[in-house]
Amino acid sequence: MAKVAIATRHPAHAGKSLGGHGVSLKVLEPASRMSLRARPAAIAALSKALGIVLPEKPKSSAAKAGRTVLWLGPDEWLVIDEAGDPVADCGSVKGLHSAVDVSHRNVGIAIVGPNAAATINAGCPQDLSLQAFPVGAASRTVLGKVEIVLLRTGEDAFRLECWRSFSDYVWGFLSEAARDA
Repeated sequence: MAKVAIATRHPAHAGKSLGGHGVSLKVLEPASRMSLRARPAAIAALSKALGIVLPEKPKSSAAKAGRTVLWLGPDEWLVIDEAGDPVADCGSVKGLHSAVDVSHRNVGIAIVGPNAAATINAGCPQDLSLQAFPVGAASRTVLGKVEIVLLRTGEDAFRLECWRSFSDYVWGFLSEAARDA
C-alpha cells in the first residue's frame, strides 16, 4: 500500500513582529484572498453575493464583517476575508467574472504607529498624508522594487499586501525603515 504524503503549508513569517521608534510591524494571520475581475454588468450580482458593495472609485475600499474589498482598477478588486470563502460566495453569480483564490500568494503586514507613514514612505512614492490617502484608501503601488497593495486602516495604521516570494525583502525593508523613521 502506497503512503500518501500531505504537504503542510506554513505561513511565511508567521508570528513575526517588531516594535519601537514610533512604529510596529506585524505579520498578519492568514486570510482568504480573491482576485476578482468583472465587467460592470456583473458588479451588482457580485456585490450581493459577497454581502458588500464593490467600490467603483480609484483608491477606495469597503469593509464589512471581516471582509474587505479594495478597488485596484476599473474592473479589478482584491477581496480579503478573515473568516469566509469569497470564491465560493461568487460561485453562483451568472454575470461574466473571474474569481481566483490567491490566498497563498500574499502575505499581509500591519504597519501601525505615529511613524507608520514615514516608514512606508522610505520606499514608497505614494503621498500618504491623510488628505491624499485617507482612512479606507487603497492602491497598488511599490515599496522599493516590489509591487504592493496598500490599505489605510486607521489614521496611523496600514495593511500592506505583498507577494509571498517578496515577503523577505519587504519585511527587511520595513524593518530598516522603521529604525530610521
